[in-house]
Amino acid sequence: MASDKPVKNASGRYDNVDFRKAAGYKFPPIKCSYNRRDVLLFANAIGVQKDELHFLYELHPKFAAFPTFPINLAFKQTDQDVFDFIARNITGDVPGVPPFDPQRSVDGERGIEILRPLPVSSEGLDLEIQNKVIGVYDKGGAMIMETEGELADVKTNTVYVKLTSTAFGIGQGGYGGPKGPSKPVVSIPKRTPDAVHTYKTTPEVALLYRLCGDYNPMHADEEFGKRAGYKGSILQGLGTWNIAAHGILKELGDSDPARFKSYNARFKSVVYPGDELETKMWVIKSEGGYDHIVFETIVKGDGRVALSNGYALLKQKGSKL
Repeated sequence: MASDKPVKNASGRYDNVDFRKAAGYKFPPIKCSYNRRDVLLFANAIGVQKDELHFLYELHPKFAAFPTFPINLAFKQTDQDVFDFIARNITGDVPGVPPFDPQRSVDGERGIEILRPLPVSSEGLDLEIQNKVIGVYDKGGAMIMETEGELADVKTNTVYVKLTSTAFGIGQGGYGGPKGPSKPVVSIPKRTPDAVHTYKTTPEVALLYRLCGDYNPMHADEEFGKRAGYKGSILQGLGTWNIAAHGILKELGDSDPARFKSYNARFKSVVYPGDELETKMWVIKSEGGYDHIVFETIVKGDGRVALSNGYALLKQKGSKL
């Protein structure tokens, strides 16, 4: 409705803003597709090793997509070529909410739950991502949008994964909107981790990862990164997120995609290409056929926390779930 649409005024701010109108809004479905090459590229981009050949070789008898592969499909959609990332990620139709400025917006938190194994290509499927707004909040001058969605084959109504996201629009709040709920904080045990995964990124890591669909210039252009307040171009937050997911499955799940159930983490600090990442993980309980894992990813050297509030579920080895 026209009455729900904020209008930009002479100051550059917006009138007719009411974040409360956003809850429940359903975005237009996003058509998406992918092929085996996309699956192979993704595995290479997140640091999968040769001893996990089932993610890296399409003729392997157990060839599989890495479980978090769908996280980039909303970016990639049906394209096999590069595209204008900034233009694609402007959200301007949410009732009561100004459009997010992609050049001043960052991922806050991401989560994924695997409902059934994803095929190694979308051939024969009619895949859509169906997202809706959980809430839009106003915190410290930032506009925060929480969404959840599903990746589904609309031909058969088969849902493959559930996706959750929190986006921060830096400097885009200040409209007196609701503060939103406080989320529980994951407590890190005061003991030695049950497993540690380290991964030394390369100067080219973000340039490789962007070929999975995250073509934001901030991950390739040094000057673009500096204009955003960083030292230069930065690693995609989802690049770090997926590197850590791989570490957890490799160290605690025998690199078996069938054991990967759910995964969630909050983005805490920027990572630069060339940084060495260390993910520490603790199994805090095993019940109902699942290992419950908390984790944290830091940048070795200065110790800044890259991912916090990390929580994952892996099926226990031998579980019939």
